[in-house]
Amino acid sequence: MNIAEFEQAVESFQKSKDYREPIAFGIARVDRARSDPNRILQATFAHINYKEDYQSAAIYLNALRAEPYNIESAELIAPVSDRFIGEALRWFEPLIDGGEKRENVEVLLSLAKIAKERALADYRAVFLFADEAPKTLEAVYLKLYALSAGKAALRSLNLDGAFGILPNVAWIDGKPIDLEWLRQNEIELKLRGEFPNVDFVDKFPRYLQHIIPSDNTRILDGSKVRFGARIAPGTTIMPGASYVNFNAGTLGASMIEGRVSSGAIVGEGSDVGGGASILGVLSGTSGKPIAIGKNALLGANSVTGIPLGDGCVVDAGIAVLEGAKIAVEDKEAIEIAKLNPSFRVSGEKTQIVKGADLAGMRGVHYRVNSQTGQMQAFRSKREIKLNELLH
Repeated sequence: MNIAEFEQAVESFQKSKDYREPIAFGIARVDRARSDPNRILQATFAHINYKEDYQSAAIYLNALRAEPYNIESAELIAPVSDRFIGEALRWFEPLIDGGEKRENVEVLLSLAKIAKERALADYRAVFLFADEAPKTLEAVYLKLYALSAGKAALRSLNLDGAFGILPNVAWIDGKPIDLEWLRQNEIELKLRGEFPNVDFVDKFPRYLQHIIPSDNTRILDGSKVRFGARIAPGTTIMPGASYVNFNAGTLGASMIEGRVSSGAIVGEGSDVGGGASILGVLSGTSGKPIAIGKNALLGANSVTGIPLGDGCVVDAGIAVLEGAKIAVEDKEAIEIAKLNPSFRVSGEKTQIVKGADLAGMRGVHYRVNSQTGQMQAFRSKREIKLNELLH
């Protein structure tokens, strides 16, 4: 078989009733609970595909045809067998002989080596055909990989019910151990001096347990980033009060010294200062996700519960929330409106607006009058620039 025949065979299968174009797919190794081997605790994908490499998807599905599967469901979780690997590699032979590097072929070649050493009971071929609420742990992990790898946009995937699917486990050297097993064996483990040093207990692993960041990205404390976060190249995550939750993160080089809660997005060139907090969708807001624009600054220990446009500044120690009463002097209101035509200028010497009225507007500087305690909004005159030496 040559390349032309390979492409013709793929096209033929893609037109068959056994093929359905997936939105995401990959092969995962699963970790099982010690108290119940049928219970899956984690899925590790060596490589994931999101809206890409449909040729490999066709080869994978064609190789699975000997195994019964439901092509109409949103998810397909199929066991990986020696037969599957051999059949898929047979179809991929023109690419292997031609020296073309394709990650999905590399996965199969590695699995073929592993199969000579041990059984493949812990490997799964995972396909998502529709972005519905996940039903399996493997589907949740595939979506988290798509987010953390930057292949799917933050807040773009349906993760409803994920918390109920992921088990709460003890994480030890990157491996999950079910808490039930630890309780069952606590006495003997402690008497033998074999009770493990548990790193943390959570439903989610940490970002660095699954993702290799770009060369110009720094994460100074692995506990500060949850898997499912996106950390764009050039971002620095400092230790201390910083934290980036799942389905949240940065779109470009940024400095993170505060909290980026679930669903929150930080634009390129922005600085979330020490102890600052962007409220997330899980608590503290009306459920509306918050985005911070480009080149924005959240001062130390500040809080924002509204979206901020490009070039905004929130002074240290203040909270800009939807219901906050904010004073805007007439000349500043005019300047803000020049940049944000949707902002309504009342014509009064000082107008009082709510934080929600300024949501998403660009170039606004929020600060508090030190004499009156009144929160005020000004047209920002500051240009926020990150230290290029640090990014």
